Amino acid sequence: MSTAKLTLRVLALDVGKKRIGLAMTDPLGIIVQGLPTYKRTTKREDLEYLARLCQEYEVQHVLVGRPLHMSGDESPMSRYTAEFGAKLGERTGLTVEYVDERLTSFEAGEVLRELGRSTDRKTGNVDRMAAILMLQEYLDRMDPQGREELC
Repeated sequence: MSTAKLTLRVLALDVGKKRIGLAMTDPLGIIVQGLPTYKRTTKREDLEYLARLCQEYEVQHVLVGRPLHMSGDESPMSRYTAEFGAKLGERTGLTVEYVDERLTSFEAGEVLRELGRSTDRKTGNVDRMAAILMLQEYLDRMDPQGREELC
């Protein structure tokens, strides 16, 4: 088995109307690290920025959080994030996977409060932590063979 097949760099996005929380795995797809929260400008510029980020870090897989209603039904924002993810997939040629992130922002706020960090939305901390938690949960559910299949 080649080493290349065992590596998987994943980028996770917590897409909002004003900001996008970002988290990425290390080159081996093991460790999750938050990236600076991206302040949105236009959809076109946002997609260009993310495409450059994917290229620069050799991202192989993208996760996009979908904020469903607690019932599991679609919300206007989950439809918006699905459309955004589809456009990013078209732009980059990468596989975009959607994950349920109903309570991720709430959990992110809890973690930040425990750490004594600001939960003010303007800081981008909640968005970044939501992306981190989403990506870590994704990795925790995946076995090593699953990572190989995504490459």
